[in-house]
Amino acid sequence: MPTGPSSVPNFDDLPAVDGHPQGCAWGVFDKDGKKDHYGTLNFVTPEIVAAAAKEVTDGISISLNWPLNGIKFPLPGRKAPVHKPVSLREAGMEIDGFDDELEINTQFSSQWDSLCHCVLPSGETYNGFKPSIELLQTTTTEGNEMPTIDHWHSPAKGCLVARGVLIDFKRYIDEITDKTYDPLDGHRITVEEIEAVAKHQGVEIKPGDVLIVRTGYTEFLENPTPEGFAKMATMSLSGVHGTTETAKWFWNKRIAAVASDAHAFEALPPLKENGEVGAVSDLVLHKWFLNYFGTPIGELWDLKALGEYAKKKGKYSFLLTSAPLNHPGLVASPPNAIALF
Repeated sequence: MPTGPSSVPNFDDLPAVDGHPQGCAWGVFDKDGKKDHYGTLNFVTPEIVAAAAKEVTDGISISLNWPLNGIKFPLPGRKAPVHKPVSLREAGMEIDGFDDELEINTQFSSQWDSLCHCVLPSGETYNGFKPSIELLQTTTTEGNEMPTIDHWHSPAKGCLVARGVLIDFKRYIDEITDKTYDPLDGHRITVEEIEAVAKHQGVEIKPGDVLIVRTGYTEFLENPTPEGFAKMATMSLSGVHGTTETAKWFWNKRIAAVASDAHAFEALPPLKENGEVGAVSDLVLHKWFLNYFGTPIGELWDLKALGEYAKKKGKYSFLLTSAPLNHPGLVASPPNAIALF
């Protein structure tokens, strides 16, 4: 089956996958008897890349990468970066100068979640793969059967180059509406709100786009307040409303990947389908995007400068490039993302 955006079924028409809900896209992108590793990145065809390149008219590039040590306080279970400059002479080389070593948790700052970041209760992730510590310790991409980020560097994929679309929700709600908003108040950004922001910005969401949502969260982390810390303790963080209907909208729009400046892209805490507050294991969009669709999720991206330039120019679409780290078995990576106008 060809995998251009227009050639795959809508959510309700996807072929049934035994043991999984309607909308599971496993097998849709498989080719020549080989299981697919890329998920919705397949929507980014050469024609879509060529069209995205036409977004560049100003010659302006904006980094979307928050500093690796952007968070200045410890996060549970995630070690802060450790940067160690090394003297070349002390390392045994007959030359003056420096190397450096950097130890990071790839989830600490701006990141892409690969399709192995979360797994279903069955131990499966996208396309029925079953990641394990042992399998993720692969030493080559060629021998790596898991849908991890190193596959983005294959000659067939060439990393990510696509049309990016910014949904500047924070600016819209602060400047256009009379609502009170705080990225720490757990606001659930609905599909209707995304569409309202896009309409106000005059931007059309197209198949193969990378949809990027600004909530203002990283800007709080750069200048935290005691009141903000008190709110953070409740873990009620604003983000996209995590429901199956939201997931259906993203699939039917043929979105290639999503990203935001929020901690989880979707609002926290998650809500179960019955409306009850859930645990982290109940994240709805993580399950649909990473496990069922194969849609990478970007988190903690630095979107302030992007929002300012987009407002100045009145243009919220751009060429997006992203070349994550190239190491076999990477579950996540800094995005190394750039927006070009």
